[in-house]
Amino acid sequence: MTIKKKLLAAQSRQKSYTDSVKRRPLTFSVGDHVFLKVSPWKGVQRFGKKGKLASRYIGPFEILERVGEVAYQLALPPALSNVHDVFHISMLRRYVPDPSHVLDHDTVPVQDDLSCEELPVRILDRKMQTLRNRTISMIKVQWRFHKPDAATWEREEDIRERYPHLL
Repeated sequence: MTIKKKLLAAQSRQKSYTDSVKRRPLTFSVGDHVFLKVSPWKGVQRFGKKGKLASRYIGPFEILERVGEVAYQLALPPALSNVHDVFHISMLRRYVPDPSHVLDHDTVPVQDDLSCEELPVRILDRKMQTLRNRTISMIKVQWRFHKPDAATWEREEDIRERYPHLL
């Protein structure tokens, strides 16, 4: 078999793999909300974070208008006024609203310096953790405004000092 025939066989095989995937064209309508993909340049600081901690997507932003077949105009905030507001469809990702992502800001007591103190609600579990040469008591604490699955393990001694009413 010649190299040309092997190349044609490989191309045919790849085409059959691609054709077997039933991919629908991605379309959005005006008023939908989408995330915007931030280009992954290595070492470039994106939106205040550098490297692996930088966001891959920002948003969500509302679609204002469809521009051509594969581009959309987004409603960007004033902070992004220096960025062109028309993006290719490959740079967008659909936003699926989830009520659990919304935090009612009226229920969170914000102090004058715009900080909020997390308070423990109850103790869910206890365990003894063995370190190299000693054993410490750990308790699993559920925090206010958090779900039970977001509970954290804390040292009992620290919780006893900061929140004596809990123990």
